[in-house]
Amino acid sequence: MVSPAETLASSLNFSAFGKATELKSRIWFTILALIIYRAGTYIPVPGIDPVALGAVFKAHTGGILGMFDMFSGGALMRMTIFALGVMPYITASIIVQLLSAIVPAFEAMKKEGQAGQQRLNQYSRYLTVLFAFVQSYALAVGLENMSSGMGGAVIDPGFFFRMSTVITLTGGTVFLMWLGEQITARGIGNGVSMIIYAGIVANLPQAMAQTLELGRTGALSTWFILFILALTVAILAMCVFFERAQRRILVNYPKRQVGNKMYGGEASHMPLKLNTSGVIPPIFASSLLLFPLTLASFTDVQQKGGILSDIVAAISHGQPLYMVLYALMIVFFSFFYTAVVFNPQETAENLRKYGGFVPGIRPGNNTADYFDYVLTRLTVLGAFYLVVVCLLPEFLMSRGSVPFYLGGTSLLIVVSVTIDTISRVQSHLIAHQYEGLIKKSKLHKAR
Repeated sequence: MVSPAETLASSLNFSAFGKATELKSRIWFTILALIIYRAGTYIPVPGIDPVALGAVFKAHTGGILGMFDMFSGGALMRMTIFALGVMPYITASIIVQLLSAIVPAFEAMKKEGQAGQQRLNQYSRYLTVLFAFVQSYALAVGLENMSSGMGGAVIDPGFFFRMSTVITLTGGTVFLMWLGEQITARGIGNGVSMIIYAGIVANLPQAMAQTLELGRTGALSTWFILFILALTVAILAMCVFFERAQRRILVNYPKRQVGNKMYGGEASHMPLKLNTSGVIPPIFASSLLLFPLTLASFTDVQQKGGILSDIVAAISHGQPLYMVLYALMIVFFSFFYTAVVFNPQETAENLRKYGGFVPGIRPGNNTADYFDYVLTRLTVLGAFYLVVVCLLPEFLMSRGSVPFYLGGTSLLIVVSVTIDTISRVQSHLIAHQYEGLIKKSKLHKAR
């Protein structure tokens, strides 16, 4: 049996890569777009005191601001024009996707094909502008209330600062949304995922340098740093294995005669991924858990004491209750999002329309029940895998000051986007090889 590595090596024929001019142009377009994105993460928003802002954000890196800063590639910590990143667009896309599975009108648009998908994408864009406007205004108000020993984060607070910040951050998010769509259409891979991927990868060297600096100052032992590096490599290998793992369900198509020709009689496989929900469960779980911690950090709840102070202390990083809630939320969102993106009843009905059937299973409701049976067990394994990958870095963060960029969510995004990009490059190379074979056959017939 041929291993996946050998299959990938044979598919990525570098001699064919040199001749694939369209693929090279797509890669160069993607690189240029990502360079533009990274340059924008260093253009600051007007009216910000960078020294005071850095001191304020340094005290809140463990909350939801740290996670959002990871997704924005460090732009939030520097308060640049891309501070919101693509998070409003991701939130809007997920909401529209949920509505398409719940609301009949959106579900009907989803079934209309390309035209319906374009309308859903347009609704996602409108929601993105709305979310970006609200979040940028809330961020502007929050910046005015931020202060440290070096003074306030905003030089001249007021209506003009709020409006200029709202326009700047909303425009930056809309530009990133457009840039991501251009990467998807003219480049390699999913544009929004590539933007998040570029931000995380660009800050990984800094995260490693911070960890090594902690070892130099004695905050972390050398053996613990070596353990972190070995565990990071192990988690990466685990992510690659589970993200590529799938259950292939055998599907047969009966033979049918049309005129004098016989069609059908083929067998194919329906792949069901082990982790159907992707990185959505850890993102949702982290956001819900870190949001109250972030609000508490900007107030004096912990200084006043009482029940609220005890609750905040109990759900802080490294606490047993935080770990338990984090694991339970990951499991819940794994099942919830899997149920949204995969409908066993609809899949079984489409299979029946095209004459396909699973051997030993009657078409219709029995096939839907079988898909649900298999998918439920796959989701159990996928949820367990996500819990293990996300909780191991949490233990490290509670034991030492390990940066967010070495967390489970960031490593999951890096692995999934890398695998998707390699698959797309492989598909382009295979298509280019087929085009070459077709041209050679035409020339041979002409002779």
